[in-house]
Amino acid sequence: MATTETIEDFYRQKFNYLPDNLGQEIGHFNVFCLEDCYAPGAKPIVYTRRDFYKISLIRGKHVVHYADKSIEVDGATLIFFNPNVPYTFEHKSENPTGSFCIFKEAFFTDAIRSNVHELPMFALSGRPTYTLNQQQDEYASQIFKKMLDEINSDYRFKYDLLRNYVTELMHYALKLQPQETIYQHPDANSRITSVFTELLERQFPIETPSQRFNLRSAKDFADRLSVHVNHLNRAIRQTTGKTTTDHIFERLTSEAKALLRHTNWNVSEISYSLGFEEPSHFNNFFKKQTSSTPSSFRSV
Repeated sequence: MATTETIEDFYRQKFNYLPDNLGQEIGHFNVFCLEDCYAPGAKPIVYTRRDFYKISLIRGKHVVHYADKSIEVDGATLIFFNPNVPYTFEHKSENPTGSFCIFKEAFFTDAIRSNVHELPMFALSGRPTYTLNQQQDEYASQIFKKMLDEINSDYRFKYDLLRNYVTELMHYALKLQPQETIYQHPDANSRITSVFTELLERQFPIETPSQRFNLRSAKDFADRLSVHVNHLNRAIRQTTGKTTTDHIFERLTSEAKALLRHTNWNVSEISYSLGFEEPSHFNNFFKKQTSSTPSSFRSV
């Protein structure tokens, strides 16, 4: 997996220049037409994390490789990317259209008391894609048009206005998602499960062979959460229907798949980074979870 792409890398690769306002303390923001950045024959987007947020409105056929998932989208789609999840695009349409904006977290947190990473579409296990019908596409397109007009204006408070447009876009997407999928189980078991999930996700993605997955067992998580392991297991099973170990193994397997698919690390390096003492232990684990050996999975 490539190293994290910085916002400076983005500008150098797409435009061969750096904006003057990159160092502003308010947190950088910019908005673009897709057609200006992804011309035919352009280099493919690298599968990696970025150090900035991105919201895209794209039209056409695409495959979005997001963490360990490959999501096929067709038509108008809003997609939300956060700095914690690696991703890349495959453009299946010859002339994709759309718009996107990028911003650093400080664009929000330094101006208002807001934790943008806690919104459902930016949560580590959140839903990144929102399919739009024609009317919804027109609404989202108008918001992006306002952003494009405003970014080029001389209005003194334009970044406050741009922040409002981004907020409107995020809440518009949330309103497209069924209410019950946003707020679930507001009880103690749910809260324990939520914190467990966040701790689990914080260990990913694995970006270098020297990085190691450390919290590997239910007891490891229980110790970190200062609860008895039986209490943790019971809370997670009652909330999700799965055991703590099921969740750990599923996430470990998905990361293994991503590393096998998107890096050139050898199996021993992947095995070590995922916390296995011996490559044979990793082979046995992966085969038990997927019915395939790591080498066989990589060759498909």
